[in-house]
Amino acid sequence: MGTKAIDPQSIRNVTIIGEAGETARVVRRLRRCFGDTENAIHWSMDGVEHTIRVTEQPGDALIADLERSIRVADGVVVVVNAAERGTPRLETVLRVADDHQVARLCLIGGLDHPAADFDRSVRTIADVRGAVPLALQIPTGTGTDFDVIDLVSVFEPESLGRSRGFVERWHRALIETLAEQHPADSLTLGDLHTRIRRRTRSGDIVPVLCGTPLASDDIAPLLDAVVRYLPSPLYVCQPEHALDY
Repeated sequence: MGTKAIDPQSIRNVTIIGEAGETARVVRRLRRCFGDTENAIHWSMDGVEHTIRVTEQPGDALIADLERSIRVADGVVVVVNAAERGTPRLETVLRVADDHQVARLCLIGGLDHPAADFDRSVRTIADVRGAVPLALQIPTGTGTDFDVIDLVSVFEPESLGRSRGFVERWHRALIETLAEQHPADSLTLGDLHTRIRRRTRSGDIVPVLCGTPLASDDIAPLLDAVVRYLPSPLYVCQPEHALDY
């Protein structure tokens, strides 16, 4: 029997980079869900199966190794520790990705730590030149009991009770960033996904997601975001890629 052909548009070659502990936590969750035997994850979304090829690069690697791993990736997932104040390596990773025009997502982990500060992490990303951080998810609550709110699918923040004001502020920022010249209330869920994808791939924005508590293995939102927003090899124009155009 012949080998089934893979549509290049369904492939995502992704490098996960960040502080060693947080990066290892993300990779462990992926392996618990999909096994230790391969770095390719088969993920189905909207009825289409995608292949996500994952490599890991700890943030304490040599700068030359970091730059090489970012430069040859189609997309980067930068793992940020919300409990850390000084993050010079995070700034280095984001600057290198911007220099080489590599699309990236940021995953903010460590949110169950007492010293976690989501707002500070987003400000740190914003302070680095290049793409603007766009929170797609935000945490509510503190410690191990925090929840994650998906801002993209929340069309009525007023239904969220005590968290309403906090969620409304972040939701308004999301809609205003993506509305462009169109009325904000005219945007559908599909419109939001399309605009996030286009602006992520062009390097205008960095979508920001929340990591889940230690007790959770829910990795689906991250994989959905990788498939929806990061480019396939067909979209990437770098000499290291065989499928350049």
